[in-house]
Amino acid sequence: MTARTFPTGTIIGYPRIGRRRELKRAVEAFWAGRIDAGELESVAADLRAATRERLAGLGLGREDSSIPESFSFYDQVLDAAIAVGAVPPRFAHLVDADGRVDLAGLFTVARGEGEHAPLEMTKWFDSNYHYLVPEISPTTAFSLHAERIVAGFLEAREAGYLTRPVIVGPITFLALAKPADGAPEGFRPLDRLDDLVPVYAGLFEQLAEAGAEWVQLDEPALVSESLDEPRARLVAAVGGVYGALGALDARPSIFVAAPYGSLDEALPALAATPVEAIGLDLVRGSLPDAFDPATAESLAAKTLVAGVVDGHNIWRGDLADAFARVEAVRSLAGSVAVSTSTSLLHVPHDVADEPQLDPRLASWLAFADQKVAQVTVLARGLAEGRAAVEADLDAASAALRDRVQAPGVRIPRVRDRLAALEDADFSRTAYEERVAAQASLDLPELPTTTIGSFPQTAEIRRARAGLLSGAVSAEGYRAQMREEIERVIRLQERIGLDVLVHGEPERNDMVQYFAELLDGFAVTVNGWVQSYGSRCTRPSILWGDVSRPEPMTVEWAAYAQSLTEKSVKGMLTGPVTILAWSFVRDDQPLADTARQVALALRDEIGDLESAGIRIIQVDEPALRELLPLKLADQAAYLDWSVGSFRLATAGAHPATQIHTHLCYSEFGVVIDAIRDLDADVTSIEAARSRMEVVDDLAASGFDHGIGPGVYDIHSPRVPSVDEVTALLERAVGGIPATRLWVNPDCGLKTRGYEETVSSLENLVAATNEVRASAVREPVSA
Repeated sequence: MTARTFPTGTIIGYPRIGRRRELKRAVEAFWAGRIDAGELESVAADLRAATRERLAGLGLGREDSSIPESFSFYDQVLDAAIAVGAVPPRFAHLVDADGRVDLAGLFTVARGEGEHAPLEMTKWFDSNYHYLVPEISPTTAFSLHAERIVAGFLEAREAGYLTRPVIVGPITFLALAKPADGAPEGFRPLDRLDDLVPVYAGLFEQLAEAGAEWVQLDEPALVSESLDEPRARLVAAVGGVYGALGALDARPSIFVAAPYGSLDEALPALAATPVEAIGLDLVRGSLPDAFDPATAESLAAKTLVAGVVDGHNIWRGDLADAFARVEAVRSLAGSVAVSTSTSLLHVPHDVADEPQLDPRLASWLAFADQKVAQVTVLARGLAEGRAAVEADLDAASAALRDRVQAPGVRIPRVRDRLAALEDADFSRTAYEERVAAQASLDLPELPTTTIGSFPQTAEIRRARAGLLSGAVSAEGYRAQMREEIERVIRLQERIGLDVLVHGEPERNDMVQYFAELLDGFAVTVNGWVQSYGSRCTRPSILWGDVSRPEPMTVEWAAYAQSLTEKSVKGMLTGPVTILAWSFVRDDQPLADTARQVALALRDEIGDLESAGIRIIQVDEPALRELLPLKLADQAAYLDWSVGSFRLATAGAHPATQIHTHLCYSEFGVVIDAIRDLDADVTSIEAARSRMEVVDDLAASGFDHGIGPGVYDIHSPRVPSVDEVTALLERAVGGIPATRLWVNPDCGLKTRGYEETVSSLENLVAATNEVRASAVREPVSA
């Protein structure tokens, strides 16, 4: 095939939800029946066109494949599953005679329908993005249905752009998949790799025929040591997969992107294949000082795409250092290009969209558009020499110096408190003593509760918007929130839940709420980032030393408790999750920042206890999310992450029951860390995975209270009493009922009240059935 030049500057991917969440709104309107598929397609086409035009305006080329086609209506892994025909049998009715799945069908696979559960959802590597887990069996009939991928390229071509189609690579696709129900014991999805590669070959042939010069295959599995598949097996697969794809007569040039860490031994394996370009994450990863002669010779014939602009965080960074790293790579490769380290879907669109931010803080930041501009600056420096971009490099360095000396970045009293910590500050009394002290809570067997939030109605959102605009007074807003809290308390009493929550109507987001009340944070107005599907969050910016000026949650929890004789949980977000779901300062170790947040939460717990709150939940859904992909880095992370939770909670009285909550991750690898949190009760996602976590818990000897979720709140489905009963019986089969709690998978903020009430009523009915059944003995591990 004809050799093609890789663009000097590119990005791995770009935000796809829209600068004002246009795709989110259109998708949700389609789900609600307010628009049809044609209207949704039109909105999506307009967004893709606006993205291409914006990227070209920022300096990427219209005709050199530097703009990636990375759009997705919901999730890129789901897109790959549809493209290769990996639709679970329970959704076979969604596949037409030609093997295609339309938009409505795609969303049904993602969200479920009736008795058909959706695909499981879990974290995308060490990010806050969630992907849908493909289900693969020995009989999955792979076949190519990549019309949308080809159509996206042709749409751009007609508009005057030569873009680069992007798809999840075959190794990563299967490494992230799970065996389908009914697969034989020992089967692994990667066993089907030889069957899948020809489907990718067919896609390459279609793209070549359409005129694509480059295709991007995302293979982050090649940097990870934390997947179920042995790393050696993943690396060993590289030669066969990319040898076969590279040997095709008609194909685009191949760019393999490997974000989120170092390729390590996978880099020589890729270098030995015919792929033309290899993407390196040089923010979270690095390159060795030297290679063996064969690898060095192979790299000299390829383009190394140096990911030196951080796609995972929003700091402007050290551009001079980034340029130096790119120049160092130049000596290793036949050619070098500049890129972001990851897709920019992890960051908001544009700092210029945040005029309310302090200008000094804003000068330290780079959102997606600013990062694209940084890529083009570095690419120009590569092409024309450092002198051509010296002013840009100096400006970034000046911003770094200004940030170091700005007020609030370092506060002596906060740092003195950290320095004075002792070992005793990280430990509570023994768990057995706490269980005895908490018996006065007088809870039944299999106590029922929810995770915290209740649906955020349009009235709640209008009240919050009115407070921000001044149309609603602070007192008027407080009165509306109290009215909503009382309504939620009465509803829970009617349903029959045992431990209640106040519903969190006053909270815009489980992290932003606290960020607005803690010193050291800033918040955005338009800084939306996709979390999964149509769900978006606005990560706060943790820029300085953290402290708590005054109590944050006590008023609401105390009011809710005054309305009922039942226990009401105080609700806090834990230090690791506050860090994971914020853009965190990068000028000190994460452990130090986590402990600052933990001390603020410790003070809050003390105030909640003083107000009469006996159960306090400190949510840590992101504990697994931040686990490093490299095994050598995991022990240190688990030490400080667990330590920060214990620092936040260790001051609680033995009679105070501390809960925590974790969701949407694979927990087996961190079961020991979950135990080390030493929470009295841990609620955990389990419904989508159909209680798979119970086996891990039983095998580990986990001996604290546990609430494996029995109701998947990320789907609009209402689980039946029978379904919840079956899940609960599965849990009771592996966990003593004396330690088991019954709860949904996660908070109910995004759900509607009708489905929420029905689901919770079924949850309580199922619990009553199980309580009434014969005495159960847990199965041995």
